[in-house]
Amino acid sequence: QVQLVESGGGLVQAGGSLRLSCAASGRTFSSYAMGWFRQAPGKEREFVAAISYSGIRTRYTDSVKGRFTISRDNAKNTMYLQMNSLKPEDTAVYYCARRKELGSGLGFLINEYDYWGQGTQVTVSS
Repeated sequence: QVQLVESGGGLVQAGGSLRLSCAASGRTFSSYAMGWFRQAPGKEREFVAAISYSGIRTRYTDSVKGRFTISRDNAKNTMYLQMNSLKPEDTAVYYCARRKELGSGLGFLINEYDYWGQGTQVTVSS
């Protein structure tokens, strides 16, 4: 069984930065692509970023390109999301997830991911 635990959320002013972490249990972390998703109040969960199992390839939704950076440290079983130049519209609960299938794909669909963390709240004030 895989467990994912997010941390690093909080309240920040617009223009500020936060770094989210996702700690994974188990010995298979380095074999799977991982992703970050977010869900704002009253909205559906949406894709934010994904990273390949090796960390070489990344993918971002357009609204965060140039502001967010996804990375991972397979030796520590941890994935990160560095968020800079935060905007009020970035306010959401952020979730990390593990992609279902092995391989090099960087899916953006929710159903491509099987294990999810409990989420961490990010609030950006204007």
